[in-house]
Amino acid sequence: MNNRVRFLFAIILCTVKVNAFYVEDKNSYEAVSDTVNYPGVEVVDSLNSGSGLRRLDDVQTGSIYAAKKTELIRIRDLTINTSTNNARQAFASVAGLNIWESDGAGLQLSIGGRGLSPNRTSNFNTRQNGYDISADPLGYPEAYYTPPLDIVERIELVRGAGSLRYGTQFGGTLNFVLRKGDNTTPIAVRSRLGGGSYGFATGFAELGGTAYQTNYIASYQFKRADGWRPNSQFEMHTANASATYTITPLWWVKADYTYMSYLAQQPGGLTDNQFYKDPTVSVRARNWFNVIWNVASIQLDGILSDRTAIRSLTFGNLSQRQSVGDLSRINQADLGGARTLIDGQFYYFGNETTITTDFDFLSDTSVLVTGVRYFRGETRQRQGDGSAGSDANFKFTNPNNLEGSDYTFPNDDAALFAEAVIPIANDWRLVPGIRAEYITTRADGWYRRRIKDLAGNIVLDSVIDEQRSRSRVVALAGIGISWKPNEGLELYGNATQNYRSITFSDLRVTNPNLVIDPNISDERGYTLDLGTRGTLFGSVSFDASIFYLRYSDRIGEVLRVGGPPYYLPYTYRTNIGDAYTSGIEAVVDLNISQVFELSESLPTIHWLINGSAMRSQYLESEAASVEGNAVEFVPAYIIRTSLSAQWSRVRCSISTSWVGEHYTDASNAVYTASAVTGSIPAYSVTDLSISYSASWFSIEGSLNNILNAYYFTRRASSYPGPGIIPAEPRTITVIAQFQF
Repeated sequence: MNNRVRFLFAIILCTVKVNAFYVEDKNSYEAVSDTVNYPGVEVVDSLNSGSGLRRLDDVQTGSIYAAKKTELIRIRDLTINTSTNNARQAFASVAGLNIWESDGAGLQLSIGGRGLSPNRTSNFNTRQNGYDISADPLGYPEAYYTPPLDIVERIELVRGAGSLRYGTQFGGTLNFVLRKGDNTTPIAVRSRLGGGSYGFATGFAELGGTAYQTNYIASYQFKRADGWRPNSQFEMHTANASATYTITPLWWVKADYTYMSYLAQQPGGLTDNQFYKDPTVSVRARNWFNVIWNVASIQLDGILSDRTAIRSLTFGNLSQRQSVGDLSRINQADLGGARTLIDGQFYYFGNETTITTDFDFLSDTSVLVTGVRYFRGETRQRQGDGSAGSDANFKFTNPNNLEGSDYTFPNDDAALFAEAVIPIANDWRLVPGIRAEYITTRADGWYRRRIKDLAGNIVLDSVIDEQRSRSRVVALAGIGISWKPNEGLELYGNATQNYRSITFSDLRVTNPNLVIDPNISDERGYTLDLGTRGTLFGSVSFDASIFYLRYSDRIGEVLRVGGPPYYLPYTYRTNIGDAYTSGIEAVVDLNISQVFELSESLPTIHWLINGSAMRSQYLESEAASVEGNAVEFVPAYIIRTSLSAQWSRVRCSISTSWVGEHYTDASNAVYTASAVTGSIPAYSVTDLSISYSASWFSIEGSLNNILNAYYFTRRASSYPGPGIIPAEPRTITVIAQFQF
């Protein structure tokens, strides 16, 4: 591990030195934009739009977003609690997102859309500043690290059509763009201090500026809490640093590095009876979770000509996650003894290089983005007995003779992709795209099969060696179309193929609550979008669309009953069958002050509402009990609305979310004794935030879950459960910010 750390950062240092060698004029610093505009394509400056709703520019360096369903969230425009990463508030303008709430501090983001599992946002290609930050984008796409909103400038979200540019996920792409240093001064300082309910405390410091052709920023955040349930304390540290150096007016290089670590005690899940009797209890006191994340990147940008730009992004990850605790069914008491310890180590590096150019076609100017990607990753995952204590001890009891498994999962991925924006008439544009990907997923290791009787005596103990390798070529294609009859209206649509690889967790896991089908295979399908968006009367912005998401061999979970001697029910993960999810998504932002022509002396008031109505069904399945059932994680409705006001230096926002009942497995089970599967009842939750800002000082307050609703959003098969994970009750947080 240490050698890999040295190797990763040696590459970064060498790249910086090589690029710095070509400096021509140290006095020619110019501010650098992320976006290059092309004369043949109409580009809406979303970042500076006065509308409450924003979308991504049609063309950016290395990416095309025209005719796609996109959302852009600018953090500084929101009146929310950024210190706790409250996802309900941060994503209030995005329709149809199902959000899991596993902790009150936003340690991990878990969102899913259009019937895709929210688990660690694994159905999105999750990125930071354009590069991957999940454990392995194909083999293990779970995002253990989420950038703190305190360091985020904006969030970019591209739905299913993003698979052509960024990868094969059905959900699309989620990209966190981090803040840059102040470009008007050599040194700017910002700090945040605060606290709140259940022992929550946080501190944040940021230093940035621009000097000697270099824009730089460095930040550090600390937060901790005791938690609202027993056995739920945590402590988290995040540090980030980046610098952008202008080599010449046409070439610049950027380097960044992020470190995150957290240690959390996990109070475990509850059965349905336990939750409805008292959701504040904890029946697990020995469960702990530890994450250490290191990601870094080097980005080289250049203008090759007045029509062509190049971007080359090299990135790497060297991280680990560890969990120790009792994973037995939550309806069984923890009687002590050895705990289950799972240790995962993740190492990867990759490069994406794109060329963006405009060209003449049909007497007009079009834009073409071509690119290549190479990725090499390796994951090692071990499982065995941990200590019998109750502390955060992440050492195996028998490291040379593990009781569970020891696997290495190498993964190679090489891709070529291309997309274009082609004007075909005065107001019409065609957006074709293709992607070809070569993927190799391997598993090399062993697992132990051990069976015990009711008295805990071992009746079978055998070690099974296993080597698996799956190589495949995946070709995806898509086409979009956009019609803009005027500046305030656009009709858009696209049809895009999607693909999702089996993950390392699908290849091998040892969990008493979950069994994996040894013949599980990849998912394939496609996404259709048709929508309209724009601005009316200068005061109403909207985006309304319909979608259809089709899966072949959808991977999911069904409830089965085990064989002798216990005949206990368990969750079985396999290719359930063919299914679809369809729905309507709509977002409307109304500037009430403009509609009613209120006096400028009165507050500026915005009302935002987003909603989705979805339907889903399994069309074909080998399991007769599944065919015709609803697809899991598909609420019939999701509605979020917020009312925000700004008057002088005071801002206030109140928001409410309503989420309909939905299932957590393909069997559509409503209740099980283990609580791992079952329905998620409908719930609603309301949040309030208020802030006061001066030139150098501001204070923010938030009251989340005002009505103190008791509800839950997920059932976990392993950590942080198993069982029902109750959502956080009413909490209050106060943050003071100073900036100079």
